[in-house]
Amino acid sequence: MAPACCPSPELVLPGIVDDSADTADPPPAMFRLILCLLGALRSVFRSRAELALENLALRQQLAAFSASGRRAHITHSDRWFWIALRRVWSGWADVLIFVMPETVIRWHRAGFRRYWTWISRPRRTGRPAKDQEIRELIRRLARENPAWGSPRIHGELRLLGFDVSERTVSRYLPRRAPPPDAVQRWLTFLRNHRDVIAAMDFFVVPTVTFRLVYGWFVIGHGRRRILHLDVTANPSAAWVIQQLREAFPFGTAPRHLIFDRDSIFSAQVVSMVKSLGINPTRTGYRYPWQNGVAERWIGSVRRELLDHVVVLGEHHLRRLLAEHRAYYHDDRTHLGLGKATPAARPVQPRAGQRCSEAPAERRTAGSQHDDRDVVGE
Repeated sequence: MAPACCPSPELVLPGIVDDSADTADPPPAMFRLILCLLGALRSVFRSRAELALENLALRQQLAAFSASGRRAHITHSDRWFWIALRRVWSGWADVLIFVMPETVIRWHRAGFRRYWTWISRPRRTGRPAKDQEIRELIRRLARENPAWGSPRIHGELRLLGFDVSERTVSRYLPRRAPPPDAVQRWLTFLRNHRDVIAAMDFFVVPTVTFRLVYGWFVIGHGRRRILHLDVTANPSAAWVIQQLREAFPFGTAPRHLIFDRDSIFSAQVVSMVKSLGINPTRTGYRYPWQNGVAERWIGSVRRELLDHVVVLGEHHLRRLLAEHRAYYHDDRTHLGLGKATPAARPVQPRAGQRCSEAPAERRTAGSQHDDRDVVGE
């Protein structure tokens, strides 16, 4: 299969060439010949599979323009084609003409949302809904007896002849506001002990095939350093225990470890935490702000990295997170650290030098750049 290294003069893709180009002078024949020769020379060093993928991508775009006329009409099959091509070929963006590469990433995100909407659609299974009378009675008992919890209310309902489980009672209980000083007491605890506090948490990343990959990390509160970071497709309590052994070797464990009430953080994990000499501290139900340092890091890695790429798999995500971790420690400033970096990067003196416009150097696979080593005369 011969590569299309030199396009025919009669081949014009509608919607790509600007109308103003009709009045421009055509490039010299020698220039076109040089471009064709360079394209042919480049094709010599490429594999047949790569050439076949390139021709397939170009033909697919040509078919899209031919079927719709001046502007390409992108169908669902076109979107799925480019999502699949991005998975199997690293040079897909070089031949993409009729849309931007960011559009393909947006297509993947939309497909992921539709996929999980489809598998999470309501089905006619599960427990039947309780009557409105029972739900109102549960809320009334909770209002008139503020000290009663779900076990006490469940017992009272059983004595009244209602067949309802304690879990159902807890589901319909109204949410109660925390004590007024609960937030202040928690913030005071974090400030006074942040140098000996660490936190761990999971976050979920969808892959190109809509599989879920789980990232797990431990972050220190003192300097916001990522103490340990790993990725798995099958999280379990045994896997977390092994990660804790690797995160805190040879007496480097902090005094407190904060984590939420995820079912993976089971009694075995808590026992392992205690065996390392760490005091485990669980957050309250539905109170993610109590693990705010870890939640802020998850938000940062999503905004700065994961929202700009489509993850291919477990190994791909591990490599991306390793690159972002190096950027996070060495280059990214933090307001909580007085606009310093977790690795305490020193200020570079610029005495007697004038800075020009610095070209950005890509540091990670996301949207971050590093300009610290570029100085004009």
